[in-house]
Amino acid sequence: MGVVTDIRSRAGAGRLTAAVSWTRAGRAGRSGKRTVSLFWRIFSLNAAGLVAATALLLGPVTVSTPVLPGEALVLLGGLAALLAGNALVLRIGLTPLHRLGRAMATADLLRPGARPAVSGPAEAAELIATYNTMLDRLQAERTAGAGRALHAQERERHRIARELHDEVGQTLTAVLLQLKRVADRVPGELREDVALAQEATRAGLDEIRRIARRLRPGVLEELGLASALRALAAEYTHHGLTVRHQVSGDLPPLSPEAELVIYRVAQEGLTNTARHAAADRADLSLRPAPGGVELLVRDNGTGLGGAPEGAGIRGMRERALLIGAEIHIEPAPGRGTGIRLRVPVPTGAT
Repeated sequence: MGVVTDIRSRAGAGRLTAAVSWTRAGRAGRSGKRTVSLFWRIFSLNAAGLVAATALLLGPVTVSTPVLPGEALVLLGGLAALLAGNALVLRIGLTPLHRLGRAMATADLLRPGARPAVSGPAEAAELIATYNTMLDRLQAERTAGAGRALHAQERERHRIARELHDEVGQTLTAVLLQLKRVADRVPGELREDVALAQEATRAGLDEIRRIARRLRPGVLEELGLASALRALAAEYTHHGLTVRHQVSGDLPPLSPEAELVIYRVAQEGLTNTARHAAADRADLSLRPAPGGVELLVRDNGTGLGGAPEGAGIRGMRERALLIGAEIHIEPAPGRGTGIRLRVPVPTGAT
């Protein structure tokens, strides 16, 4: 999924070199003066201290044996000034590196965040710019790889759903018809057993159809996103769980990829609610938002607590990255969990 071709590697390396070169040129032109490198800062300060010490030794300043208190104070004062200058230069020079280290420690490709600012001495600024460019490349490669994987997953879902419907479903339907014919001929004492077999077969057929609908959202393809979300809410409304839905009627046009991502995120959110949240109520809403649309799935269950994110939540984040959407999974007001997905819509589409 994360394999990079040679062409893309060369293109990415070219972008990285261009970004570093731009950073070097930008530092020279910023504020009309060139940024002094960390090496020259430390070297200049040490050279100044050594030159001052040499000038004093060659001048009228002398050191007696034993050292007089006044002479000791002068020497200690010069040493303290030199150490303070070195500490100040190192503090100023290494602060951008500390900031870069914190950014690297908290970086997560599934949670795009702000890049560290390119600042500080020349070496630090160049390193930060290189890191930002590398992070952009990894983000692009992760998004492309996730897109290929998700498209392949959807094709496999369609294939399995079709086989379940066409092969297993038809087989169970034939078995159900055969059991009906058998029920009319068996002796009375066996009819109850045949009826139980019919009910089990009918329940299995319904389960197969339900699984096929989840794997391949035919309602989404045939009737659109609004009808698919309403059907999804009705499907997850069962004993002990009530799903209320609110789908706005003035949604901007969405691409098929965006509609599929919205549907899958809503489906995964309701699945987690039904399986793990111990909730009796869930809300599903889709409405226009500034610059796009917003999906909200909220329940009144036990919440995430300190549990690590599972494959379902990571899958939602990957799908959101695929269409450039933002997803936030946070505690709902009061109790429970809220999933908020913001999908951007191009300006010309609204």
